[in-house]
Amino acid sequence: MLLTYLPMFVMFAIVLVISSVMFLGGQFIGPKNPNPEKLTPFECGNDTEGAKNTKLSVKFYLTAILFVVFDIEVVFMYPWAALFKGLGWSGFATMFSFIVALVVGLAYCWKKGALEWES
Repeated sequence: MLLTYLPMFVMFAIVLVISSVMFLGGQFIGPKNPNPEKLTPFECGNDTEGAKNTKLSVKFYLTAILFVVFDIEVVFMYPWAALFKGLGWSGFATMFSFIVALVVGLAYCWKKGALEWES
């Protein structure tokens, strides 16, 4: 049983070592000479305008989270669609309940006004 998963564990170990070496190398070897020019906020090549410490609206974060949630949910539908014929009615019922849960969540967000972008 362990031999089945051994390549996966070896891959995880290699990835852990490589990412650790890169992260620690950047922390310890990389040049650290901050100056006022490097510490100023940078936005698309232009100096930022307005207050620098203003907080974004909660609507911005809510919209971003909703996008990520529904985007990830669509990713779960691709394997189901590829294996649709082989899954039978139980696969259909499972995906149907999954989609119903998504629609209920979308209806709740819509009712709460989370999808409207008004200040």
